[in-house]
Amino acid sequence: MGENELPAWEEDRVAYKLIAGEACNRRSGVPVYSRLHMLEIKSKTRQKISIGGHLYGESGLYLLEGGIESEGHEYGAKQMLVTKDSHLCEFIIQLNSSLYIFGGEPFPEERFIDWNFVSTDKGLIDKAKQDWKAQEFDKIMGDETEFIPYPTFPKR
Repeated sequence: MGENELPAWEEDRVAYKLIAGEACNRRSGVPVYSRLHMLEIKSKTRQKISIGGHLYGESGLYLLEGGIESEGHEYGAKQMLVTKDSHLCEFIIQLNSSLYIFGGEPFPEERFIDWNFVSTDKGLIDKAKQDWKAQEFDKIMGDETEFIPYPTFPKR
C-alpha cells in the first residue's frame, strides 16, 4: 500500500494521516489484527487539537518535531506521553510540529516482554531466550553468519 493510499485530510490548518486502524470516522487499508489506531498529525501553526472523541482504548503520543502543551505542561521533540483513556487526548500543538498518536483496545490478558520476545506465557519467553542463546532460531537467508547476542542487563 502506497503512502498516497492512506486516508489523509486537513482540519483547522492541521494535516492528519491515518496510517493504520480506525479513527476519526476513517479506516486505513493497512491490514491489522486488533482494534487499533495510528495517526500522523502535522501543523505549521499553533492549534488546539481535541481528538479524544475519535479515539478508543489506550494511546501513546510521540513527538517527532516541535512540541505540545497539555494540562499546563510543555513537551518537546523526542518525548512520549501515554494515557489509559484515549478520550482524554486534547492538547495544543505548537508551530511546525509533527507527532504520532497510536493505541487501541488493550489486550484482555497481560503481555510479558523481554528484549524481542512477547508472550502471555513467561515460560515461552524463557524457552525463546534459551533457544536464542543457543542460536537455534532459523538464520536469515543471505546473512547466515551474523548473530546478535542476547543482551545482558545491569542488576537493579
